[in-house]
Formats: sequence, structure tokens, C-alpha cells
Amino acid sequence: MGIILDFFNNQIPDVLHIRATPKASSNRLKVETQDDGTVLIRAYLTIAPEDGKANKALIKMLAKEFGLPLGSFEITHGLKSRHKTIRVGKS
Repeated sequence: MGIILDFFNNQIPDVLHIRATPKASSNRLKVETQDDGTVLIRAYLTIAPEDGKANKALIKMLAKEFGLPLGSFEITHGLKSRHKTIRVGKS
């Protein structure tokens, strides 16, 4: 079980709000609750944000975290931004 599922009490959310940090020293996830009550996941990725490689690495990290196939995740906003909204399909 991963950090995100622990935070959400083993319930997979429908939408994830993520702030990606490419070129980090290690790959890791951190969950934060904002002042307005929204949950933000900080994703630290060692890969550079070129040609969509960081997005692919992020999806791979989330798939491993949730134990879901790669196709279960869709970046709906922020393909070229650090701030991303990802829809999670539970199939």
C-alpha cells in the first residue's frame, strides 16, 4: 500500500491534483492538504520535462502507487504545466 492510498483510506479518488517537480533528486510522492481543504499531491520526478517523458514517468509512478494499469490515468489539464489534473479510471 502506498502513501496516497494510506491518505485516502484505501479509496481511489476519481481526480488527482498534482504539482510535478521534474529533475528532482529522487522519485517520490508527497500528499498535502491545502488551506482550502483540497488535497495536493506533490510528485518529484528525476526525469527532465522534455517530449512528454516526465508525464509518462508520472503516470507510471501513479499506476504503481495505486496498483492500476497505465491506461487508468488521463491527464485532463496541464500537459505542459507543473500543475496537473489527472482523472483516474478504476477499471
